[in-house]
Amino acid sequence: SSSTDVKENRNVDNVPPKDGGGQGAGEGTQLSNGGGSSSRKRPLEEGNNGHSKFRPKKRKKTPGPVLPKNALMQLNEIKPGLQYKLLSQTGPVHAPMFVMAVEVNGQVFEGSGPTKKKAKLHAAEKALRSFVQFPNASEAHLAMGRTLSINTDFTSDQADFPDTLFNGFETPVPSDASFYLGSNGDGSFSSSGDYGLPSAAVASSLSQSPLPAPSPYPSASGKNPVMILNELRPGLKYEFLSESGESHAKNFVMAVAVDGQTFEGSGRNKKLAKARAAQSALASLFNMQLDQTPSRQPIPSEGLQLHLPQVLADAVARLVVDKFSDLTENFTSPHARRKVLAGIVMTTGTDVKDALVVSVSTGTKCINGEYMSDRGLALNDCHAEIISRRCLLKFLYTQLELYLSNKEDQQKSIFIKSERGGFKLKENVQFHLYISTSPCGDARIFSPHEAAQEDQGDRHPNRKARGQLRTKIESGEGTIPVRSTTTIQTWDGVLQGERLLTMSCSDKIARWNVLGIQGALLSLFVEPIYFSSIILGSLYHGDHLSRAVYQRIAEIEDLPPLYTLNRPLLSISNAEARQPGKAPNFSVNWTVGDTGLEVINATTGKDEMGRASRLCKHAFYSRWMRIHAKLSSSLRSKILKPNLYHETKQGATEYQTAKKCLFKAFLKAGLGAWVEKPIEQDQFSLTV
Repeated sequence: SSSTDVKENRNVDNVPPKDGGGQGAGEGTQLSNGGGSSSRKRPLEEGNNGHSKFRPKKRKKTPGPVLPKNALMQLNEIKPGLQYKLLSQTGPVHAPMFVMAVEVNGQVFEGSGPTKKKAKLHAAEKALRSFVQFPNASEAHLAMGRTLSINTDFTSDQADFPDTLFNGFETPVPSDASFYLGSNGDGSFSSSGDYGLPSAAVASSLSQSPLPAPSPYPSASGKNPVMILNELRPGLKYEFLSESGESHAKNFVMAVAVDGQTFEGSGRNKKLAKARAAQSALASLFNMQLDQTPSRQPIPSEGLQLHLPQVLADAVARLVVDKFSDLTENFTSPHARRKVLAGIVMTTGTDVKDALVVSVSTGTKCINGEYMSDRGLALNDCHAEIISRRCLLKFLYTQLELYLSNKEDQQKSIFIKSERGGFKLKENVQFHLYISTSPCGDARIFSPHEAAQEDQGDRHPNRKARGQLRTKIESGEGTIPVRSTTTIQTWDGVLQGERLLTMSCSDKIARWNVLGIQGALLSLFVEPIYFSSIILGSLYHGDHLSRAVYQRIAEIEDLPPLYTLNRPLLSISNAEARQPGKAPNFSVNWTVGDTGLEVINATTGKDEMGRASRLCKHAFYSRWMRIHAKLSSSLRSKILKPNLYHETKQGATEYQTAKKCLFKAFLKAGLGAWVEKPIEQDQFSLTV
């Protein structure tokens, strides 16, 4: 009906069309919205097919979200009735450039854009910026006793604002900028320095306005870290160190020397890398934390902290990506295709320059049930972080073998004898897990987008779905919650077509934070080993990640000695671009010492020739047996004659006790029952 109403409106003499209502304000009686001085109904019109129509019915407004006001609307509220003039139109027909001007308080402001509307927006935005002497319009409104629905930042020194920021008819799209300092949604840093913004004194004189109290350092609301550092230490020189990464996810490294110390920063462009380096210096020397987005904050570890969180996070991410670049001929090999990249970095002291990349892996798929192996020859789970941890197991076996080979090599091993029997890591040896995006399951399901500036963390932490154990689905991506009753998977059931369930990566990482990353077999030789940090490359949400990897089982009880609930550092480095396209069906792995990548078909759990992976259970069990033959006297738990893989794992009594505590903690928290693989998978011995 509304379209015919509009048509009929056009037939009515003297009545301006709906959208012109504002301009016709002079002819009071004739306002199309009926808001004029005359309250008489419009007389019956002729020629309306004899229908007695008065005024077209107003359509009911559907309740929707309060839309953010764009610059035009805000300027119109403060200064109604301004006239915008078209000054010029240049450029070819397919790409015109309009310049519009508006006069405010005797001053003319010009704005340009590809459409008249955008040019008007830019003019309005400049005008607002000039006479509203506040870092942004919402503060101006606060000072004037008005409130605004959204914090729009008008302080950017960039003319090319993203369209969404000022489009009152779209909700602002959270930017995926990896750095937020009053970020403008386009990754630019807002710089309030150019516009003579008021000092804190002017702001505080407006006693009625609830503005935040000024901090002793320059406010981070508008200045980027490079500017702030330059005010504190003028004349610094930034040095370009390196450039790496795939074409869609470049990584630049810049360095700056301040007070005799060198600070590095990396980012998707040099500007961001400089800002990161400056931020690192500010954090270290002046204790200034500029990124205040709650859900993007690093969460410190409870253990030994040998490194500055952001310096460590950037170094770990850079090392893993660079190593992957080396292994794939600068990302040109066909096996460089990936959705998720993971890796583990080892540090042996306080200097991240001594860090060693232990493993690099990719992958997002799991084995198809029909390819399960009852001889331990297939990899069940080819998600990148799970494969990286298997690479770490391989590295730990190598380090144990090194210790046992001869006196000379003993010094090179990361292990030393433990006074409690068995072995433990040397002091200050730490492992850091890097994943290019949040792990599947509980950490990712509620946060599929980057954290935006206004994200105040999880708004619904008590929803029942939060924290649930979830399983990956066979031959696909994504996860589903476990059933409320205990699920027992059977070998014949899966072979007859029941979907094989594998626990999500979030759940497995939570498990490693209790049982350690060494697993049951190695726990017979070494004390539990835990990750010191988990660094993500994108989709980092501190609240969701911390809940997923340890917080949801905070009530765990009765753990055996040396086992604990590990709370590693959680942080983000260079938010990398989302990897577009279909996920490849293969997974690659590399462990320090390997000559090259191994490529595994995730569906079969073996390589393309049908050979078992160097990371399969069978390979690890045979290495375990060789070490056991040399070490049987100094085991942490006694195993007389190891035979079946399953029985040997059961012999790790403390580990099995800790596992029961873990499963109980999940059940007690109402998060579901852990789903184990069919027991037949582990009923093999090495005589086969």
